[in-house]
Amino acid sequence: MTDVTETDATVPDTAADSTVPETPVSPEGGAAHGDDSPTVDQLEQEGDIAADYIEEFLDICDLDGDIDIDARNGRAYVSVNAADGDTLRVLSKPDTVNALQELTRLAVQNKTGSFSRLILDIGGSREARQAELSALVGRAIERIEAGAADAALPPMSSYERKLVHDLVSERGFVSESNGEGRDRHTVISRA
Repeated sequence: MTDVTETDATVPDTAADSTVPETPVSPEGGAAHGDDSPTVDQLEQEGDIAADYIEEFLDICDLDGDIDIDARNGRAYVSVNAADGDTLRVLSKPDTVNALQELTRLAVQNKTGSFSRLILDIGGSREARQAELSALVGRAIERIEAGAADAALPPMSSYERKLVHDLVSERGFVSESNGEGRDRHTVISRA
């Protein structure tokens, strides 16, 4: 198995939702398959609680940022952006975003009594991470095309593994997650 590494260390999302499957939400707000997935109203409530928490955090740090809330794919998405990109530079580092996301999830859980799978993006950090993952997948596929049977990526959060699975599929290869807990990683191979 060929290992592919990154230039920046990846910190797994410690409260990763690796055991909670993605479930679509119906347009009416309920779970599309009749299970107990959060409704759109519940996701919007999570987003509102998270936005209040992040707004208070930004005030304490004396930082300005615009907060956007979205509910899609069974998750609340909270984005923080600033007109001056340097304002959020320190907070948009991957380790910081993951830590702040976990604190925000805990704040939401404390108010709602339910586990939150919300995704936090600060200053475009998720788009930047997706670009890094795309490059990582590209290098892994190059190794496979050069003759390797498969290529293992470093451990990462369930959200990042989902992004990797989508990128791999788009490129005509297959992937699977292996390992447990913090060691859970993706292995890519030919279709």
